Amino acid sequence: MKLSDFNYTLPKELIAQYPSERRGDDRLLVIDRKKLSFEEKNFSDIYDFFKKDDLLVLNDTKVIPARLFGKRKTGGKVEIFIIDMSKHPVEALVRSSGRIKEGEEVILESGDRAKICGKSKIGRLVEFNKPVSEILSSCGHVPLPPYISRADESSDLDRYQTIYAAKEGATASPTAGLHFTKDIIDKLKEKGVKTAFVTLHVSYGTFAPIKEDDLEKHVMHTEYYRISKENIAIINEARNRKSNIFACGTTTLRVLETCADNIVNFIPQAYSYGGMQFNGFEGFTNLFIYPGYRFRITNKLITNFHLPKSTLLLLTSAFADKDLIFKAYDYAIGQEFKFFSYGDAMLIL
Repeated sequence: MKLSDFNYTLPKELIAQYPSERRGDDRLLVIDRKKLSFEEKNFSDIYDFFKKDDLLVLNDTKVIPARLFGKRKTGGKVEIFIIDMSKHPVEALVRSSGRIKEGEEVILESGDRAKICGKSKIGRLVEFNKPVSEILSSCGHVPLPPYISRADESSDLDRYQTIYAAKEGATASPTAGLHFTKDIIDKLKEKGVKTAFVTLHVSYGTFAPIKEDDLEKHVMHTEYYRISKENIAIINEARNRKSNIFACGTTTLRVLETCADNIVNFIPQAYSYGGMQFNGFEGFTNLFIYPGYRFRITNKLITNFHLPKSTLLLLTSAFADKDLIFKAYDYAIGQEFKFFSYGDAMLIL
């Protein structure tokens, strides 16, 4: 199976540049894998597809203002997109007017300074004159993806964040969760639906382009994840009573599948990464899911419409039949659904 098999053409006008006027007021395309069919609903109708004691698993990561703008001494514009602030110097993607040199300083909008220290495997290493958290607080912007061709606005501070975001660290939003409102979640709870939380700090691993046509050669960039023992217990209770487990988003699903052995066995399995020790419920994942993968935990998926040739499209094509997914995408394009981060949603049953 080749990457070129997962391409499609999308009219630019279907790329959502803004979210819907009201959170949750989005369209929902429901795909039934058994019936090989799909139907259109409103996202608030998602309530109808849950039963008592089903489990909804959400990613509670919180997006940080990871996008910085500045100028070179020549006056040329520079954009610095932080992808890993746990390192020192931090790792970032840097775009500039003209080639930027190692050792060059950039003056940020706040007047603070960023020094380009060298190259990393992915981008550049950047050092700031203050702790990076202070820099982001003073002049960081919402890290809207590049297909949203506008500057970030004050409304994005709210709308590019899920209502249950709690743990800071993501440089991109877990966008399937953007559709949920307090009212929708409260109604699900009233119906007897259980909830559990995982954390995956969405970063370069999720949105990095695949460069190899041979899928087996692609290596995902690692991303931090965590599941508490309490949430593992909730997930296991759902498995034991044979309830449906709905993963909200591809990032949630990847955490569940990364920890499948720990969830099934409920045994912490210590391992090390970069000299650090983890107990099996916390660590870094580079799990790459594409057709042929056997899912062990999740049997329902809530997601958005994804870019051509992306790891996210490959994951959804693994979760459902590839031909069915592409038929659904063709239908969505014909019916003018909105695509990508601020677009409409999909429920795969």
